[in-house]
Amino acid sequence: MATELVNSSGPVGAAPLTPGGEDSAVRSAGFRLGELCAQLSNLLKLRIGILMVLTALVGMVVTPGPPATMLDLGVLALSILLAAGAAGAFNQYYEVDLDRRVPRTCARPFVTGYFRRGPLWLGIISLLVLVGVGAAGLLLNAASAFYVFLGAFFYAIVYTVWLKRRSWTNIVIGGASGSFAVLAGAAAIDPTPGPVPILLALALFLWTPSHFWSLAIAKHNDYARTGVPMLPVIIGKHACAQVVLLNTLLLVAVSIMPYFFGMGWLYLAAATLGGGYFLLLNLRMIRDPSPRVAMRSFFASLVQLVLLLAGAVLDVVMRG
Repeated sequence: MATELVNSSGPVGAAPLTPGGEDSAVRSAGFRLGELCAQLSNLLKLRIGILMVLTALVGMVVTPGPPATMLDLGVLALSILLAAGAAGAFNQYYEVDLDRRVPRTCARPFVTGYFRRGPLWLGIISLLVLVGVGAAGLLLNAASAFYVFLGAFFYAIVYTVWLKRRSWTNIVIGGASGSFAVLAGAAAIDPTPGPVPILLALALFLWTPSHFWSLAIAKHNDYARTGVPMLPVIIGKHACAQVVLLNTLLLVAVSIMPYFFGMGWLYLAAATLGGGYFLLLNLRMIRDPSPRVAMRSFFASLVQLVLLLAGAVLDVVMRG
């Protein structure tokens, strides 16, 4: 099985036991284990998975109802992480031809050959989804499991397979995968989410295009080279920057609305501060849609999201 999954130059610890050779073999084994973990983190897109977990936990926190147990928190986090990781791995499995042509993605493990593509990997990816969704269904509830499944399905199938190579709406519709994480967390407390988690899910839906189009403006040449119809390739970088500003205005408006449905001043301050900063960088990107400024807008989107999520949690804790 290992030889089907990983290209290896030889068994771990195969170094001859010359003086100091045992220590060398241990160091070599440690290096290989560290490299394997790094490659798995890359394959499963763990940074995105962790972000999805955080949004799901925020959805759980802002939903009125009985307090979540540590088991609930752990199951939700594991379910989201497994499903998101499976979707990320499938994305890389499916897009090897695109990834090898782009400097940002050419070191991914299926491209380099560190992991070998084949039916076994498809089986592992399917198993991860099954375990993630199954754990949520058995230990949380059916509604939460359904949202976990939808998050993985939208990223792996709707975005990666159906839309990415066909339509500029790829990241708009595919971006719904992040929204489902919020709803999965909310549904773990109440299978029928109220207005606050729904509005936060909508904010995540609107955040994704502004976030990703900023990156696509910065990496315009990469997408033009591969023929992927990202919006800045279709309409140009300057026009895309204007669309990003309009989308971010809508995002900020929606992100403020939970204040009118029970969230407090701390949340409002965080949403306003983060949204204002993101809008400022969007305006700068309109004046200068260069890669440097576009990347600043991209990172501003992360600041906005962190402030929004942290503000929601702190607001609930302070008022609780």
